[in-house]
Amino acid sequence: MKPFEIFLSEPHQSGDEQDYLQRALLANSITTGGEIVTQFEFELARFFNHEVRVNATNSGTSAIHLGLLLLGVQKGDEVLCQSFTFSASVNPVLYLGATPVFIGSESETWNMCPLALENAIQERMAKGKKPKAIIVVDLYGMPFQVDAISAVAIKYEIPILEDSAEALGSRYKGRLCGTLGSVGILSFNGNKIITTSSGGAVLVATEKQKNKVQFWASQSKDEAPHYQHSEVGYNYGMSTIAAAIGLAQLQLLDQRIEARRANHFFYAQLFETFQCIRIQTEPRDDFYSNFWLTTILIDSELSEGKTANDLRHFMQKQGIETRPLWKPMHLQPVFNGYAYFGNKFEEELFQKGLCLPSSSNMSHQQKSKIRNAIQEFFRV
Repeated sequence: MKPFEIFLSEPHQSGDEQDYLQRALLANSITTGGEIVTQFEFELARFFNHEVRVNATNSGTSAIHLGLLLLGVQKGDEVLCQSFTFSASVNPVLYLGATPVFIGSESETWNMCPLALENAIQERMAKGKKPKAIIVVDLYGMPFQVDAISAVAIKYEIPILEDSAEALGSRYKGRLCGTLGSVGILSFNGNKIITTSSGGAVLVATEKQKNKVQFWASQSKDEAPHYQHSEVGYNYGMSTIAAAIGLAQLQLLDQRIEARRANHFFYAQLFETFQCIRIQTEPRDDFYSNFWLTTILIDSELSEGKTANDLRHFMQKQGIETRPLWKPMHLQPVFNGYAYFGNKFEEELFQKGLCLPSSSNMSHQQKSKIRNAIQEFFRV
């Protein structure tokens, strides 16, 4: 196998990481929490215009776990989960001993379908099992159908946890993703728009909620001169080293978002004459995506039988990394047997879709290589 020369989504350093790390090392600040983490949380809150309080965590997965705790999810509860996503969106439901109920996608944003959501709620309530929470995802940076999903959530009084792991900087009607539910979460994994190597954040509305999340994330230590614990806690705090890297990258966040969007427009222009390819784009002006990843669907009936999987293998031979769209959670072996509501549109997405290289540091030469490879594959 030829090693990749162009990656799907690689870290893009600002150039100031060494300086921020050196400050942490000189202060001997090599732990979780503390002044550097607090500063990172403050700068993130500033990006959100201080509309939310921020708790930095060691991963997006732990942020979801803490968010579900904040929404009161317990053992035996049911949580409505978007099926078309990464498993980390759902695994914390199982950590809590709760049960996921999977909801299919709609065709505009590829996120949770509001019709399927309401159908699921009505069916579960008819069986005496009112769901405790809804986890909706802003997939690949695209905001979910906020008005329709929120209307269902309000109607049945079920809170929303918004998984914005891939959507930092995306907006719906001018409102930033991560602020569109009762609780929001972010991820700073190595493949995200900004990275702390590994990390995440919980976004909450009040200082009381922030303090509670911080309490749980730092092992639920009671106020006492000795170690005393009245609740189960977790070692979920962000390290100062990770926060220092994050501070260095946050200063260029707007530029990173524009670079990802520029990648999308590069691909949109490339595929203008390809009738067999549909590029996922913003359905209306209400939606503003960071286009963390640019994604496409290939219609094999219009491509002389060529499939997304064929293109993936071809690009791999050229040293260009691509990836299939998410395999829906209701098709995953680990979630076999859990309830599903929808029309299985996301199964079509999985079969026909591909994620394309979208790093914010892609060069003109790399884009040219991608263009040439795609044109060669389709023999344009």
